[in-house]
Amino acid sequence: MLTDKEEKFIQYWAENGEKQKHGARSLLKGFSLGMSIGAAIILLIAAGWYERADMEAHSKLNPFFLLFIILILAIFMAFLYRNYRWEMNQQYYLELLAKQKRINKNNSPNNQNSTNNLNTIENNP
Repeated sequence: MLTDKEEKFIQYWAENGEKQKHGARSLLKGFSLGMSIGAAIILLIAAGWYERADMEAHSKLNPFFLLFIILILAIFMAFLYRNYRWEMNQQYYLELLAKQKRINKNNSPNNQNSTNNLNTIENNP
């Protein structure tokens, strides 16, 4: 038996699954995640956590290049997050459909009649 939450998800995903694949909301979540990773990298460089890396970064690394790399990282994370979330929801949707099909198959009247016929044949030699 499917719960109300599962039935609502099946209905929602049947209507909005393709919209979610190309939606901007999940892109924004992934972009903010990528930017937070980039901010952590900048903080580690600015804090001088590892002196040798700090010296290398200040002597050879252009700050604009670092910001460009962080922007690319954020865009990549946005794309990856959106696709990951869509795949996870699609997999859950397909699992719920298979579960619903299995439940409907077990509850169908034809299946119950054939089971009753087999029991009758086995009991009457």
